[in-house]
Amino acid sequence: VQLQASGGGLVQAGASLRLSCRASGRPFRDHTMAWYRQILGKERDLVAAISRIGVSTYYGDSVKGRFTISRDNAENTAYLQMNRLEPEDTAVYYCAAGRWLKGPYDYWGQGTQVTVSS
Repeated sequence: VQLQASGGGLVQAGASLRLSCRASGRPFRDHTMAWYRQILGKERDLVAAISRIGVSTYYGDSVKGRFTISRDNAENTAYLQMNRLEPEDTAVYYCAAGRWLKGPYDYWGQGTQVTVSS
């Protein structure tokens, strides 16, 4: 499956952004979807994940209550709604597709940069 992430940008603290990840290739609904982020010089961390039909979700502790992951299987797209952004959320965000909610993930999109200014 091929993944195309979009929606990053530069915003001020407190603002919102919505990232999108459009999939092509193998059936979208066959895959658990996730968003990871990587801060420069650090490991890539799991931010959020959603099961194949959206029944189950996972959120990292730092984003709980602020970020929401969702998916539209008819549109082959996963989303990450990010509210109340903080400078600490600044990172490159990657979408991924796999089998299990907490990974490992088999397919990766290119990153999209999110920068939050204070």
